[in-house]
Amino acid sequence: MFVLFIFFCLCSWSLAGVFGDEVKSVSVTEGDSVSLHTDYTDTQRKDSIEWKFGSKNILIAQIDRKNNVSTIHNESDGGRFRHRLKLDQTGSLIITNTRTTDSGLYKVFGRTETPLNIFNLTVYAPLPIPVITRYSTQNSSSSSSSSNCSFLCSAVNVSDVTLSWYKGNSLFSSISVSNINRSLSLHLECLDDSYSCVVNNPIRNQTTHLNTELCQTCSGTSVGTIYPQTK
Repeated sequence: MFVLFIFFCLCSWSLAGVFGDEVKSVSVTEGDSVSLHTDYTDTQRKDSIEWKFGSKNILIAQIDRKNNVSTIHNESDGGRFRHRLKLDQTGSLIITNTRTTDSGLYKVFGRTETPLNIFNLTVYAPLPIPVITRYSTQNSSSSSSSSNCSFLCSAVNVSDVTLSWYKGNSLFSSISVSNINRSLSLHLECLDDSYSCVVNNPIRNQTTHLNTELCQTCSGTSVGTIYPQTK
């Protein structure tokens, strides 16, 4: 019984150590401001705290409670955060005019070497409105010929997004985009106005609806652009 009791205590302590440093995920669009809120108790608010960034734990901001002084290290990490950091009275960190290079781990330290809070910040680039380009191909047979419309939906200057065709609310086709410029084609014979192309990341989306009027003139070979209509 004594051995089992010790084993239980050790396991409980180990699990507390693993889950005590829970990482909080925060996402924001580039250019927006974001606040990383601390979870201090009233007792901890009397302590001095430090905010550190990245795997190297670069000091970027700190509060000296004893002397009631807040310090922002504008030149840390080559001036990455110059004039874009603020600390409020609770010790929470505010990042203004966020950039994609701000993505990473932010840690709050008190009097111990164990972080009080850990935040994983992801800053996404603004999403472009997808552009739909039309072209047609001529199909011939022994007795007749017909023209099929094809559409290409493109998104430029993006990464880590999903590009999709929808028919109404149903997903028609989709690809994950990891590089800068990608497109997704759609070949149709019978058209209606329920098709749309969507580019999205985990926090936002942009949509362009298919304008079928431009396809009514499909014959022979032609090329045209369907201008975006956002919703």
